[in-house]
Amino acid sequence: MFRRKLTALEYHNPTGFDCKDETEFRNFIVWLEDQKIRHYKIEDRGNLRNIPSSDWPKYFEKYLQDVNCPFSAHERQETVDWLLGLAVRFEYGDNVEKYRNCKPVTEASDVQKSADPLINLDSNNPDFKAGVLGLANLLKIQRHDDYLVMLKAIRILIQERLTPDAIAKASQAKEGLPVALDKHILGFDTGDATLNEAARVLRLLHIEELRELQTKINEAIVAVQAIIADPKTDHRLGKVGR
Repeated sequence: MFRRKLTALEYHNPTGFDCKDETEFRNFIVWLEDQKIRHYKIEDRGNLRNIPSSDWPKYFEKYLQDVNCPFSAHERQETVDWLLGLAVRFEYGDNVEKYRNCKPVTEASDVQKSADPLINLDSNNPDFKAGVLGLANLLKIQRHDDYLVMLKAIRILIQERLTPDAIAKASQAKEGLPVALDKHILGFDTGDATLNEAARVLRLLHIEELRELQTKINEAIVAVQAIIADPKTDHRLGKVGR
């Protein structure tokens, strides 16, 4: 999920970076501060550079506070994404002339523009951001720092769940099939025939709920893959200043 920003920052391993690997994560934070963010003076970076130290998490938490990160050290993915965004902004601010004449990927192909109307939207417009955020909160969709990504997730949810056909399908009563309870082994005996039968019914209902849960998980995986499989330029490269 960090590949595009890592690539923009010329990180040595943008595709294989694993923020869950403690050693790799600590080395990455040191690299990010030394090479891109440079919030501390060189002589003040010793605590962060002491990667084997058991006190390193404490110093990292202080570092997040010093750079005004809105996330805590326990929210690792959010923290990494935020720090990468900060580094990208600094990188652009230090090399404005280098990036000024770069053509956005979205302007490279008229075919792509016509294929996806979301590309033509101004994602930096405050009204656009407020509208997308309002919809995301209403539909209980995970927030993302890229509002176009959030809008795509909203579109997928609406297409999958809120179209007239989807609502009509969901409203249809499910006709169950007759089940012979005596053919299903309960696995234990309550000592009461009526309770045994009720337990068999509850077990079958639980199995049905697990199947529905698995279906929803599969749908969520497909929806996420539809988003992350469509890489594009990070629009925050267009922001200037520290």
